[in-house]
Amino acid sequence: MVLYLNAAEASKNARASFQRLRGNTMNIMEVDGYKAKIEYDSELDEFRGEILGLNGSADFYGKDPTSLRREFKASLAVFLEVCEEKGIYPTKTYSGKFNLRISPGLHSEIAKRATAEDKSINRWVSEVLEHSVSE
Repeated sequence: MVLYLNAAEASKNARASFQRLRGNTMNIMEVDGYKAKIEYDSELDEFRGEILGLNGSADFYGKDPTSLRREFKASLAVFLEVCEEKGIYPTKTYSGKFNLRISPGLHSEIAKRATAEDKSINRWVSEVLEHSVSE
């Protein structure tokens, strides 16, 4: 298990890890409402999980789904304990706003579809994204 509560350190280490792991298969595992991205590391012959949406970073390793889930739970417990000790809110908060850069052609097509459904672009895109992540 590796634990980072410093965003710069977490980002640097995550980039290094992902460069080493790129090209591997990705899946999502969920434990106690927390989700983790799971990748297979062929060099280590182990699965690596990274818990998503944290105010920091926590990862874990396992040889099989059972050990991976066990290590996920252990890593999460340690992360939450450290956050409580330091008075840090464990998960990131989001404003509900983000900028999206798309091609003019895609913008045009989205505008047409939104108008056809009597919706604003914002509402139409929000509904499409909601549908996409709920599948």
